[in-house]
Amino acid sequence: MKVAPLPKNESDRLSALASYKLMDSAQEQDYDDLAMLAAEICQTPVALITFIGEQRQWFKSRYGTELTENHRDYTFCSHAILDDQEIMIVSDATKDSRFFDNPMVTEHKIVFYAGVPLVNPEGYALGSICVIGNEKKQLNDNQISALKILGRQALQLIELRKKVFEYEELNKALEVSNGLVRKFAERVAHDIKNPLGNIMLTTQALKSKAEKAGHVDYYRFIDISLNSARKLLDYVNQLLWDSKAQVGVGEEKERFFLTNLLEEVLGMLTIPDHYELDLPKDAEICSSRIALEQILLNLLSNAVRYNDKVKPEIELSFEQTIEGYHFIVRDNGIGIPLGVQHRIFEHGYCSGLSDRFSNMGNGIGLGTVKSQVERLNGSIRVESIEGVGSSFFLFLPK
Repeated sequence: MKVAPLPKNESDRLSALASYKLMDSAQEQDYDDLAMLAAEICQTPVALITFIGEQRQWFKSRYGTELTENHRDYTFCSHAILDDQEIMIVSDATKDSRFFDNPMVTEHKIVFYAGVPLVNPEGYALGSICVIGNEKKQLNDNQISALKILGRQALQLIELRKKVFEYEELNKALEVSNGLVRKFAERVAHDIKNPLGNIMLTTQALKSKAEKAGHVDYYRFIDISLNSARKLLDYVNQLLWDSKAQVGVGEEKERFFLTNLLEEVLGMLTIPDHYELDLPKDAEICSSRIALEQILLNLLSNAVRYNDKVKPEIELSFEQTIEGYHFIVRDNGIGIPLGVQHRIFEHGYCSGLSDRFSNMGNGIGLGTVKSQVERLNGSIRVESIEGVGSSFFLFLPK
């Protein structure tokens, strides 16, 4: 008896086999069906789908035998996985120098064997689909072709099974990750609320003193601070609700008027008096108010900040169609170089340019805009000419 030598890539082959979690797995009908078809097509009493482990050959599926495994040294399949051919056929094992004194031949009376190696996409032979008989036999061309096809089908089942397990593991990891994110969001939101409340109380007290002292010029800046604090508090409350309800920010729709929303957005922006701002007529919208507010706040804030013109111009246009809502935010600012326009919506991407007020961007704003737009199944794109200005085209479905 000749024991099959180990494949040159045996260590990597065993690691690949382990990654499929096939050894000692439960019986599955799909594999059993392929084994039965192999036996019927090749007209043999036994058919197997096997995998070759370190010390043993294990039968994932068996037809015509009660055996579930075999010692690797005795297996025909250990030789089959070494064969460079697509199939190994032994017509008469009693006259084959490799097998004539093998216990599977002398004791179990195996005479005929035909096996197709199951080679995964990385080139590792995991095992085989084989047919076995107790009489000398030849397969015709149709039977050989059919057995090879069944081998490919078995391999597809193996790959699909692995994908399913990978997705299940990924889903478990995501569930854990989402749980941690929710806990983190809830903790952060609670931690922010207390100092935020203090800021609001301090600002209100400052406003009261300014009113008594007659400092009318300060009212506008104090109101901006108050509006920003109130809006931030709304975000925190929304974050808390989302973390408990397990619904992402921007997924809940409501009806609101565009003018009211823009009033809140502009109330959080510091727009110099010499800026020319053109806003659309009022319209009723049904979408995520908090998401649209964040989107427009970021776009309008950038339009204000990145403008180097003597007479800065910003235009927000709006159109409602059957499909949804179309917004365009135009400005005559510094523009965006053509070579980086495809990157501006990447999270963390920063152009390195300072704005009109000598502040550097942090690479978060437009990445957040993109995330919110995608969460609402919308789209956003930019057209820009360096030194002339930019136009952001936003679409949100109804």
